[in-house]
Amino acid sequence: MAASTLLPSSPDRTRRPGGTRRRVLTQAARFLLVGGIATVVDIGLFNLLHYDLLDVGLVIGPLSAKVASTLVAGVVAFVGNRQWSFPAERGPGRLQAQVLAFVLVNAAALLLALLPLAVARYVLGLTGVVALNIAGNVLGLFLATALRFWGYRRWVFPDPVQATDAECGADHAEPCAACEDSAAA
Repeated sequence: MAASTLLPSSPDRTRRPGGTRRRVLTQAARFLLVGGIATVVDIGLFNLLHYDLLDVGLVIGPLSAKVASTLVAGVVAFVGNRQWSFPAERGPGRLQAQVLAFVLVNAAALLLALLPLAVARYVLGLTGVVALNIAGNVLGLFLATALRFWGYRRWVFPDPVQATDAECGADHAEPCAACEDSAAA
């Protein structure tokens, strides 16, 4: 079978050997950087709102401050990932579907992040600062981040051209050469 039947027909989406791995690593690096920026926004805005760090006389309760900072950080993460981490996957007319998928993936990630914390506290009976931070902010954060990256690639910003074999069956914006060949057969 010719290699051209395994590659997408769109010239701007042509994959080179090793290109998929490089692309995933680039996406992962960008995803982590965007997430880091969103985390700084979340923590910084929470502290600005709750502790009135700008000394403007505006102090918001901790839960309200956290809700506001998390929402703003979520917008930063969505826009950053859509525009930079996964730019080829944004597609026209997909904004509403992507926002919904983004919210659902992040809700699942939150639940996954709570799991090690709940086990540490309520199953193992741990109450120490270090133990709970390791469970929630190390293990929980790691698991949630892995789920987010996978979920963003899979559901929020899926690759419109994903020809992995002659019968890829993927949902493409445009049929790839593999799909055209398998449809003609």
